[in-house]
Amino acid sequence: MATTTDRSTPAASPRPATTTPTATGAPDADRYVSGLTLVTALFMLVMGLWALLWPASFAEAVRFPDQTHFVHDTGAFQIGIGVTLALAVLWREPLAVVLAGFLVGNTIHAVNHAVDLDLGGRASDPWLLGVLSALILVALVRRLRQLHYVVGRVGTATDVRLAPFVEQKTVQLVSFRRDGTPVPTPLSVAVDGDRGYFRTYENAGKTKRLRNDDRVELTPSTTRGTPTGAPVPARARRLEGVEERHARRLLVRKHPLLHGVIVPLGHRLGRAKTGRTVHYELTPSASPTTGPRSSSPRSPSGSEA
Repeated sequence: MATTTDRSTPAASPRPATTTPTATGAPDADRYVSGLTLVTALFMLVMGLWALLWPASFAEAVRFPDQTHFVHDTGAFQIGIGVTLALAVLWREPLAVVLAGFLVGNTIHAVNHAVDLDLGGRASDPWLLGVLSALILVALVRRLRQLHYVVGRVGTATDVRLAPFVEQKTVQLVSFRRDGTPVPTPLSVAVDGDRGYFRTYENAGKTKRLRNDDRVELTPSTTRGTPTGAPVPARARRLEGVEERHARRLLVRKHPLLHGVIVPLGHRLGRAKTGRTVHYELTPSASPTTGPRSSSPRSPSGSEA
């Protein structure tokens, strides 16, 4: 790998943290709509759990006849509605949202029929409802597979080189050691226009490598990092401030559970060892094996591992 004099890559202008259209063309809901929907979802979940766990108390509060099984079923349906409302805010695909919400409500309904069998109904009811839940589960998994297991809201790519990564769940990012040795790492990438974004932690090996050489390669891959497409050369630039918050929002929108809960929790629990979470911007470029090498901007403290 040829070495040349280091040069600094000019910092790109800050990208506005505005609402962007999804890949389906539908705009994101505003804060009022999303907030009210989530509050309503929480209300339905609380009421559903109340009816399911304490049916006598619920029936008394709403002045409903104390018919345990029917109150249990009321709880099941309320929980199903609550899950559907919550997923409607977090997920982008209506069919997957409906299937997931129905699966939750119907599965609880089936359990109710099994638990309340001494109160009435037929012995076959729990089995029939259970089979229906199993069929719905298969349908949901098949739909999620069609979506590449990316259920969150995605942006659009204005650079055709980034198009394969818009709905891609896992991407193999290759960074380079000082001697030019490539080091692959599977991670998540969110695309917005002509840029991609990913996150890692302060003391990660790739953070150190990107400090010395900002050239990378992006390749669609399996969850374990096995390439499934052609590599795209790019430059990585570390973000701060408004740009970093913009990158974080894009990743959470695309992967609500993974980057909204799991990754932040993992980074927080391991912060003493891994350091704080950092975000990078990716810009497609010419081949990363040629041309000048440049360094990503350092953090204000100037410390990277």
